[in-house]
Parts: sequence; structure tokens; C-alpha cells
Amino acid sequence: MSSVSTAVTAAERVYQHVKQGVLDRRYEGGILLTEGELAEAVGVSRTPVREALLRLETEGLLKLYPKKGALVLAVSAQEIADVIETRLLIEEFTVRRAVPAPAGLLERLAELVEDQRRLGAAGELGAMMAADRAFHAEIVRSAGNQILSRLYDQLRDRQLRMGVALLHAHPDRVERTLAEHAEILDALRAGDAETAAAAVGAHVGRVAELVRGSAR
Repeated sequence: MSSVSTAVTAAERVYQHVKQGVLDRRYEGGILLTEGELAEAVGVSRTPVREALLRLETEGLLKLYPKKGALVLAVSAQEIADVIETRLLIEEFTVRRAVPAPAGLLERLAELVEDQRRLGAAGELGAMMAADRAFHAEIVRSAGNQILSRLYDQLRDRQLRMGVALLHAHPDRVERTLAEHAEILDALRAGDAETAAAAVGAHVGRVAELVRGSAR
């Protein structure tokens, strides 16, 4: 029982190490990771490394090559298009449903904007993007549609990866993101569903343009 538990824990450690490395771009697209290097980096044997890499392959982050290693997959143009299209469908619908916004939602969104401002100023781009994702997810959840919420949550890792790449390529995007989130929050405070939806559409559309450019 103890050895099984240890193996599962080791595989989870490798999984989290590699996944976070991919999301924050320490492991960029095109890099080949080897089992030996990862085992040494995390301090485990190769068996849990294989288990973790298989799991990451099913999530579309890696491509395994027997006896060679795991290739970190670059974000494709099709993936960008699919994510942006899905975001627009979900976010424009749910931000309308969020009106009239309860006080608790408005307070939470304001807190997340401040978190983003603080993290952006500190240069903690990965953490800023996590707060960014939380901002949008709070609005989606407020609509009360659990199926849409689960679908949106499935996009989280892809959005984080694209977002961190975008902020590295366009440092000025930090301030623009804060301003665009403030516009969305102001529209929700005003109880204006259509203005809120238009602000979300413009925000996601601008992100799409920049991410496509960064992926070239």
C-alpha cells in the first residue's frame, strides 16, 4: 500500500513540474524532454516520469517518442482559433446573464483586478495570468450553468499558456488587460448587459489578434 502511494505521489510531482514548466514557458514548444533529465530534476525514478508524460500527452501538451523523449507541442493556429471561438461563445453569453450582478461578484472581480495589477507590477506574469483566468471564470460561474462552467474550466490550461506567451511578447499588454477588465467591471456595476458583452468581445478579440501574431 505504501509503495503504491509513493509511486502515485511521485508521478503527480513530475506531472505538476512538467505541466507548470510548459504553462509558464520554462519548457517552450519544440523542446525535447528526456525521462532521465526529468527524473533527476524532480528526484524520482523513471517509472513515475513515464506515467506523468503519458498523462500530459493525453492533455495535448506533449508528444511522446519512444526511446527519445517527449516533445513539448507548440500552440497551433487551429488551437488558438478554437479556444478564442469557444471563449467568445461562453463569455459573451454568461456576462449578459451576470446582469444584474450581485455585490459579492463585483467585490470579487475588483479584488482580482487588484491582484493582477500587483502581480503585473512585480513581473509575476504566470501568477497574473492565473488571476486573469480567475476573473473571467468568476463571471462564467455567476451565470449558474454548470455545464458551461465545466467546459470553460477545460480551457484554463490552454488560456494560461497562450496568455503568458502573449505577455512576454507584448509587455504593454499588462496595462491594457487591466484597463479592459476595468471596462467589463464598470459595465457590470452599471447593470448594462450589452455594454458588458461588447467589452468582453473587444477584449477577447484583441487577445486573439495578439496571440495569433505571437504564435507566428
